[in-house]
Amino acid sequence: MAGTVFDSQIYGGLFSSGEASRLFSDSAEVRAMLLVEGALAKAQGEAGVIPPESAAAIGRAVVEIAVDPGVLKRPAGQNGVPVPGLVAAFREEMKAPEHAQYVHWGATSQDIMDSALMLRLRQALALVEADVKTAVQSLGKLAKAHAERPMAARTYGQHATPTSFGAVAAGWGTPLLNLLEELPGLRQSCLMVSLSGAAGTSSALGAKAAEVRSAMAKGLALQDPGRSWHTDRTPVLRIADWLLRVTLAFGKIGEDCTALVQSGIQEVSLGGTGASSTMPQKQNPVAPSVLAALARQSSGLFAVLQHASIQKHQRDGAAWFTEWMCLPQIVLGAATSANTGKELCAGIAPRAEAMAAALSAGLGLIHAEALSFSLAAQMPRPEAQAAVKALCQEAQASQTPLRDLVARGYPDLDTDALFSPARQMGLAPWDALQFSKRADSL
Repeated sequence: MAGTVFDSQIYGGLFSSGEASRLFSDSAEVRAMLLVEGALAKAQGEAGVIPPESAAAIGRAVVEIAVDPGVLKRPAGQNGVPVPGLVAAFREEMKAPEHAQYVHWGATSQDIMDSALMLRLRQALALVEADVKTAVQSLGKLAKAHAERPMAARTYGQHATPTSFGAVAAGWGTPLLNLLEELPGLRQSCLMVSLSGAAGTSSALGAKAAEVRSAMAKGLALQDPGRSWHTDRTPVLRIADWLLRVTLAFGKIGEDCTALVQSGIQEVSLGGTGASSTMPQKQNPVAPSVLAALARQSSGLFAVLQHASIQKHQRDGAAWFTEWMCLPQIVLGAATSANTGKELCAGIAPRAEAMAAALSAGLGLIHAEALSFSLAAQMPRPEAQAAVKALCQEAQASQTPLRDLVARGYPDLDTDALFSPARQMGLAPWDALQFSKRADSL
């Protein structure tokens, strides 16, 4: 088995993160770091920190030169970070020492790596956002089309009261829609540049530090934090938290869909499902299982990432290295969840007969709550609950439908209304349609 399922030639199709996979390759990291070095040089040239002609030369070289990630392996192993090796290789490739000496002027490795990380996280957020939107739109259509379709709601895995399939779809989609609404603010507050120098003081840039940082941020289309954030990992944590909640929202859909296609239930169809190697009658809920597995993995990794945010002094190597190991997996987990989830949501369809059968099974006990409230209009609530509990026990003992017992014992009650799932869904249809309207506005 490969080191991660996202990189595996065998499992990569099962855990496909789509275009996001290229963002966390060595070559993508090198390219992003070079872009940051180019933006830094441009900003410094404009501010007069380095010669403008050298800034222009560095800017051209960033576009023209490709540094092989393989040459960074040894220096990264020696220095703990790849930037010194990258700068050395880039300077050598420039073949212009008079200009190359100004590469990386006044910056530190973490400035380059954190800024490059933000460039890649920005792209990852855009990719996840697009897939989440597609999933929400599919769920919105489901919610609208099936707002009035009754099905059995479940609590603790058991039938509770009637709901509608549209409301279930809305329950799946609402967290995702809320996440989409959070995203503009997240981008504004967390996608930021880093330029603080060796110990977070920007001392090597002198009085021009703030000016250079602002211009560098503008050049990279990132935010200017107005401060050093080397050991304040809040921006990274908030982005990772958003991505984790995407994964968890899809994980919930995966868990529910797995339950809804269990033998003897099968209230939904999932579209493309998996075959068993030995049992030809089975159609396994592969995509839902992927979503549930990713949610479990990412929640564990996020706990480690949170712990890594407790960093000593002005830089903490061990904590920083821990972030490198966890964050890409969280990002790729969210991208895979969104990519898998959008396909699953597009293929989900209710099986009306199975839903109706589930509602009619169980001797009608699913309507016990409605019955207790109806009786409460005739007697005190505790007495009504006790009466309904006794009726339910009698129904189970005698295997007599609850409706028949009620018709005999309380002939004045409207059993047609009490035992009609379509009339006992409460606000479920309304909730479904409200979500559908929100989803349509995307």
